[in-house]
Amino acid sequence: NEEAEHKGWCDKELATNEHTRKEKTDSVETLRAEIDELTSSVAKLTEDVAELSKEVAELDEAVSKATSLREDEKAKNTQTIQDAMAAQSAVAQALTVLKDFYTKASEATAFVQQQ
Repeated sequence: NEEAEHKGWCDKELATNEHTRKEKTDSVETLRAEIDELTSSVAKLTEDVAELSKEVAELDEAVSKATSLREDEKAKNTQTIQDAMAAQSAVAQALTVLKDFYTKASEATAFVQQQ
């Protein structure tokens, strides 16, 4: 009788242990699959980061070139504005000289016609 009880207890413990072992094995397999998935994800994200870093470097270079070009154009534009202002001043002076000349010439012509 005691032997039968002990056998029953052993059978019960073996069944419980087998069930626990199966659960733990399933859990380990699930975790390994998750680790593989996450490792793959990390590798993909590392590639993405490398590519995006390269693209950022290319954009920085393009911005630098564009900024340099704009600065050159700004300097050229500033010089063009200064040249235009100098030309405008020269034209204004020339107009003043011409007005004076024609005013004096018309007075001289009027003076000659009166005689």
